[in-house]
Amino acid sequence: MACLHDHSCEDHNCAADWSLYNHVDIPKVVALNESVPGSVKSVFKPWEQRLDTSGGFLESNEGDPELLIFIPFTSDVKIKSISVVGGADGTSPSRMRAFINREGIDFSDAQNMQPVQEWELAENLQGALEYQTRYSRFQGVANLTLHFSDNFGGDTTKIYYIGLRGEATQNKRDVVATIVYEVMPNPSDHK
Repeated sequence: MACLHDHSCEDHNCAADWSLYNHVDIPKVVALNESVPGSVKSVFKPWEQRLDTSGGFLESNEGDPELLIFIPFTSDVKIKSISVVGGADGTSPSRMRAFINREGIDFSDAQNMQPVQEWELAENLQGALEYQTRYSRFQGVANLTLHFSDNFGGDTTKIYYIGLRGEATQNKRDVVATIVYEVMPNPSDHK
């Protein structure tokens, strides 16, 4: 990734600065076809920990390499690039399709809908590869759905890390509290 700021990147960890990890609403991340329910949450971690496999991984069900991951954000984001660290022995995902601001996508939808962008992936066991987005299409992203349709020949697909780089906007996605005021009856209104 080319830096767009005024310092030497050799002296500064730009990858961490551009990481959207702190803006992923991890408790609300879900995956379809994961072999261990909730394991998808373990693949979102700080960039520095992308090669740490001790925290768990996401794996598809045996004999079915397809995975669909819904990633909501705590504020709108602009996504510059996506990094995926997969498993060895043919279990890394080989294709990735992205959908933005679409909730409730299932496998049938993912196969039939036009993605915002799709990529042919390489096995990225060292976390060195990033896939650039068509940045103009990845603005104002409230949620991202990633569809991994296939792998490199393994019985399952394994993902150890998903990293998203970009910028968060100031548009927070907090719960809106609604207060209802009851109107006090005015005795002069009633005869």
